[in-house]
Amino acid sequence: MEFRALGRTGLKLPVVSFGASSLGQEFRAIELDDALRSVRTALEVGMTFIDTSPFYGRGMSEVLLGFALRGVPREKYLLGTKLGRYDLAHFDFSAKRVAESVDVSLKRMGVEHLDICLCHDIEFVDMAQIVEETLPALRKVQQQGKVRFVGISGYPMRIFKYVLERAPLDVILSYNHYTLQNSMYGDLVPWLKSKGVGIMNAAPFSARLLTEAALPPWHKATPEVRAACRKAAGHCRSKGVDLAQLALQFSCSNPDISTCITGSANPERIREWATWAESPIDQRLLAEVQAILKPIHNWHYSEGRPENNDAPETPR
Repeated sequence: MEFRALGRTGLKLPVVSFGASSLGQEFRAIELDDALRSVRTALEVGMTFIDTSPFYGRGMSEVLLGFALRGVPREKYLLGTKLGRYDLAHFDFSAKRVAESVDVSLKRMGVEHLDICLCHDIEFVDMAQIVEETLPALRKVQQQGKVRFVGISGYPMRIFKYVLERAPLDVILSYNHYTLQNSMYGDLVPWLKSKGVGIMNAAPFSARLLTEAALPPWHKATPEVRAACRKAAGHCRSKGVDLAQLALQFSCSNPDISTCITGSANPERIREWATWAESPIDQRLLAEVQAILKPIHNWHYSEGRPENNDAPETPR
């Protein structure tokens, strides 16, 4: 597994990291044994950074990680969680909750410190609060040694510029914006590098959009977007390749993006991802798939408050 430096943090992350949202049954019901084996399998294949949140399974992901990581030496993995989002419509970015949230997460996972802590889905609240209250409170927790590095995560691209123009960050995490279908995050990378921030990516499959699997019922992709992605999947199939393989390889291909986070409670799927990440991308097939997806390139949806969103993109 290749490892890359994370901004100025001094951390080195694997190009593919383990996303523990799957342990919270965000996509499907899971078996407990599979969940626990998945974490150990991820570590075994080199996915040594684990990303979670109290939002995933409403605490279930962190609790299961606490079981799965029991007995694993702390120096064998890096661990990140989030704060501020606790349910679909429950957000609390107050200074009081920041301190409480970190302590609860540490207790659930049975560790004494977090390597990374992110403010989760900040587009749903007044971002001035994030700058003026949440991040200063998180920096105090950092000074106490409970958190090594702090940052933000979310969907719209504009949230990163808003915060970074007003407050220093160690790391940021974007999802669904550096994929075969949407590469907007890549356009922001040079500016992010100039700020010295660690750059993390997540969701290379866009919640199954760039796979052969059926989409979850809550997926926001339009009929045009779904049709184009089905066409791309069919083209890959005709070449004997899984679209998901190409999707993961592309999302790991930018050397300035330290890691791509993705998760599963299926140990064999995790081994497959590690193999794909270590294999060279088929440049010809990539060009063919990008041509198929060109009419929907950079399509995205709205998330959070209207004032926090990017200008909408529609398929041409």
